Amino acid sequence: MACEDLASAIAFVFRNAESLGVDTCCYSLWGGSAGARMAAYLGSYGTSAYSRFNLPRPGAVIMQYTGHTDYTDKEPATFAVIGEDDGIASWRVMKQRIDNLKTRGVDTEFHKHNNLGHGFGLGIDTPAEGWFDLGVSFWERQMSKTPTDGT
Repeated sequence: MACEDLASAIAFVFRNAESLGVDTCCYSLWGGSAGARMAAYLGSYGTSAYSRFNLPRPGAVIMQYTGHTDYTDKEPATFAVIGEDDGIASWRVMKQRIDNLKTRGVDTEFHKHNNLGHGFGLGIDTPAEGWFDLGVSFWERQMSKTPTDGT
């Protein structure tokens, strides 16, 4: 149901992009823990797998600390960040997924931070401080690769 809700939210943004003042070209999905799994599933399978909406997949998925292992041959660029001492999600599992995506030609970036557990959010005053800016830069690189003429 969570993925259905996210698909509906994405459809809402697409339907209301003009009034919201947003550009839907090369949008990104961000999430931590279970939210990262939701973002990854929508990136992997698209909105049509979870709703009646058939919208473009995200240009990037930015995910924090999750044990998500699923992937397809149609993955968007994926940025991952996790703490080495995460007691809920293993950094090794997350790294393996990123390595699998990279082997398939997906643009990826992986960041593991020492002395850091689960749920560090923006990382302020932690070893992960600055990860958010790196995620934004990663997304911006994906936008720079995206044609603006709708192709």
